[in-house]
Amino acid sequence: MSGWAPALFTSAWSSRCHTIGGYGVAVALLGLTGGLVLFCAALLLVTVSVRWAGPLRRLLWILVAVATVSSLGYAVSRREVPVVVGQMPGYEGAAAGLVTAQGLLLVLIAAVTLARQRTRPAGSRALLRGLGTPLVAAMSVTVTSAYTTTLVFRTADHLDRGRIPDPIRPSPPALGPLEPPVAYWWAALAGLAALLVVTAAIALTLPAARRRRRAYARRVVERDYPDAPASAAPRLAAVRDTVARSFVTEELGPTLVAFFVVSSLGLATVALDLVGIGPTQLAARLNRRHDVLAVLTAYVTDIGIWIISLIVVGLLILAYRAYRSPETRRLVGVLWDLGTFWPRTVHPFAPPCYAARAVPELTRRVCALAAHGPVVISGHSHGSVLAAATVLHLPSETLPRIALLTHGSPLYRIYARLYPAYLGERVLCELGERIDWRWRNLWRDTDPIGAPIFDHPDLTPGVPREAATVDVRLRDPRGVTVEPTDTVPPAVERHWPYHTQPEYQDAVRLLVGRIRGRAP
Repeated sequence: MSGWAPALFTSAWSSRCHTIGGYGVAVALLGLTGGLVLFCAALLLVTVSVRWAGPLRRLLWILVAVATVSSLGYAVSRREVPVVVGQMPGYEGAAAGLVTAQGLLLVLIAAVTLARQRTRPAGSRALLRGLGTPLVAAMSVTVTSAYTTTLVFRTADHLDRGRIPDPIRPSPPALGPLEPPVAYWWAALAGLAALLVVTAAIALTLPAARRRRRAYARRVVERDYPDAPASAAPRLAAVRDTVARSFVTEELGPTLVAFFVVSSLGLATVALDLVGIGPTQLAARLNRRHDVLAVLTAYVTDIGIWIISLIVVGLLILAYRAYRSPETRRLVGVLWDLGTFWPRTVHPFAPPCYAARAVPELTRRVCALAAHGPVVISGHSHGSVLAAATVLHLPSETLPRIALLTHGSPLYRIYARLYPAYLGERVLCELGERIDWRWRNLWRDTDPIGAPIFDHPDLTPGVPREAATVDVRLRDPRGVTVEPTDTVPPAVERHWPYHTQPEYQDAVRLLVGRIRGRAP
């Protein structure tokens, strides 16, 4: 909402009219955009039922399209536009108030998260000591502010014929000064700072942890292929590199901490937004005799705007490649799954939650199948999260005929660490107890997404002994030499589906036998 609302207000009031009719159109457009903002604010405060969610979303998109097209059409139709000095009344305060509200909400989320850490259950080991949720919220606010800033500045750059306006470098009087709100200047500077700090953190963290990851990969290869011939040395080196790269996600903690710190420091600019002091004005006040620092700050802010613009273009290219490249499409799909799994009722433009539809449908299907015999619920990658949610929703009379088989599962690596209150160690143990530990989880060291669920050193002493039987490690690849029936060595499977492996078939037979009461 923060991105298009100021733009609509600007487009509705950028063209002053000389006639009473034109003034009435401008007032009508202002009322339409204001009503649209109030409508969105009302949706954030109320819970909308599933029956009304679809019609309200369609109505909202229609109103946005009508307001945008009407505002642009009105701005284009005005031929004689007088030069207006200054900004639209209330525009600066509205943008600063929006940034202030977002900053206060981030502080409130962080405070509530830290307060709840004192009462969190044992075994719910959270990412960044429970600050994963504020981190995701700060990332969302930062990205939204950066994109909004890029849109506003690129529009101003086009309207003033290629010059980005600034109080230190004003536009010529004939063009009319277009000064974006101070909050957008700070957002551009904060976006550049966050990008530089995160890049520096990655450049320092990954090389420092490379030795530890390579040592672990070397131990894995020595354990799996102790009798490999000397001719397989290149293949062994490739497997070591794959194992080392698959554990990069565990080394991104300092990078996330750096991003969170930069985002927190960016909240300090909220006070400057309220008084209307931008980066260049602050630099000019700090260095009163010379304006070199102020001009340098203006150029640095411009660089931040251009870099953010290039990032937006890069995301558009990534979206285009997602339709042509299976690897890119798989990466985008993983991010999309993470972003659309949890239910939501407050964001008018968010895509609908597929778990709210998939889990009940899967629950009904499993119950119907379980009435006729044993059922093994198999879930690969993010499907394992849906499978776990389904087991947690099954009625008690169905559970004795149910078993769970997960493979390439991010239940621990991602979900138990990001959402410990929902899928932490306590919930995972409850999941195993509901099905009497008829559960197998297949994982590989080369898998960058899947990981063991209970076979890690972070377990608390209260975990049942049956949890030790859940995780089954698969050697990947199966060998490093060419088999007699083939011409190339076995491929490195990484995160590819596990159902083609013999261990998968063995796990299915074992689970079905346990459902029927036969000993393994």
